[in-house]
Amino acid sequence: MSQEFPDIFGKGDLPENKAWPAIPEGNGLDVFGVFLYSSASRLVNDMDKEIRKKDKGIFREYFELIAETAVFVFFVMTFVVQAFQIPTGSMEPTLLVGDFLLVNKLAYSRTVLPLEGAILPRKPIERGNIVVFKYPKDLTKDFVKRVIALEGEKVEVKDKQVLVNDKPLDEAYKVHIDSHVNSKNDFYNYDEVIRDNYGPVTVPPGACFVMGDNRDNSMDSRYWGFLPLTSIKGKPWVIYFSYMAERDAWQKTGFRDRLKKIVSFIPKARWGRMLRIIN
Repeated sequence: MSQEFPDIFGKGDLPENKAWPAIPEGNGLDVFGVFLYSSASRLVNDMDKEIRKKDKGIFREYFELIAETAVFVFFVMTFVVQAFQIPTGSMEPTLLVGDFLLVNKLAYSRTVLPLEGAILPRKPIERGNIVVFKYPKDLTKDFVKRVIALEGEKVEVKDKQVLVNDKPLDEAYKVHIDSHVNSKNDFYNYDEVIRDNYGPVTVPPGACFVMGDNRDNSMDSRYWGFLPLTSIKGKPWVIYFSYMAERDAWQKTGFRDRLKKIVSFIPKARWGRMLRIIN
């Protein structure tokens, strides 16, 4: 038995002397099935294209998010805050070796436009402020000290007592780990003498006089002179992490030393100092 194909493709009837090829019964061509298969194939292809577009869209969104985050972090770390680690004990007991700080870089920065001062008010540097600055003898290094005297003021150290404009300075934050007082007459040990007896000197314009809270163990203005105000980078803001570091940990830069330092972060953490505001 033969089977005739309906004229669904618009080809018209075959000539009278021609006939559709005979197809054995049970093997007929399901035209509707071919149509469904073709439609499904196109649908799958369209869905595949949409998925590819979606994948590209997701990748682009993640890339843009990462790029925007990187730009934001770069801006913040460049102009707003800076991470800083205390390497020595010159500011003890206020700041300890192993303290990790965030430094507010906007606190003392000078404004360029009047609008800046209205939007982001800056504070003038005052006596008693703790500042992070570029070490005048090596600008690649950052130091942290406390401001003791401002421009135009006379500063002097007499037997460990600091005087500003001839008046003793009340300093509840300072400590002395050595009770011995080096005499001002000992000219052969000048570095030891100026630790306990220094000046008097007058702070020049555009500068300040800084000292560490740990007075007997601090490399400060007594040894290298006045600090230019332009070298000040910011104000220590908060201790975001702290651990009991070795005294000379900053000098150990080998791979094994660094690995040992990282491993000791959690076991030696000083949890009580976390998120402490620095004054």
